[in-house]
Amino acid sequence: MSKKLVAFFSASGVTASVAKKLADVLSADIFEIKPKTPYTEKDLDWRNPLSRSSVEMQNRDIRPEIEDKDAKISSYDTVFLGFPIWWYVAPTLINTFLEKYDFSGKKIVLFATSGGSGFGKTADGLKGSVAKDTVIIEGKLFSRDVTAEELKKWAENF
Repeated sequence: MSKKLVAFFSASGVTASVAKKLADVLSADIFEIKPKTPYTEKDLDWRNPLSRSSVEMQNRDIRPEIEDKDAKISSYDTVFLGFPIWWYVAPTLINTFLEKYDFSGKKIVLFATSGGSGFGKTADGLKGSVAKDTVIIEGKLFSRDVTAEELKKWAENF
């Protein structure tokens, strides 16, 4: 039986809610990806081109620091990786997380929350941050009110 981890970044709590439900239905471990400097409401103002999130998303090479906690990635076969979609892609904080650990031979299943953006080229944008033998699967967008039953049915595919 494969060992699963639900790792997530949540800027407003929506992704955290989905991640916790998913971890519960999978009986999986959970790991929160936290930025070393938390995002404020001003940082997340996508209408302001000078806000922190806007600047990070305009320069995909930016790698915000994450709090250094050991996610023990080597202990898992499958990692469900959740985040909010920003400008049709994952926040660059997710690239930081992927580049911090060795995901060789692992399967990463993406899930996301969004206020309106789709997955876009999210999976492609993350492949350069992991080893070549890491499998990244574009999962699904979920709303805040997704049920445990819906999550379980979806996750059983992986």
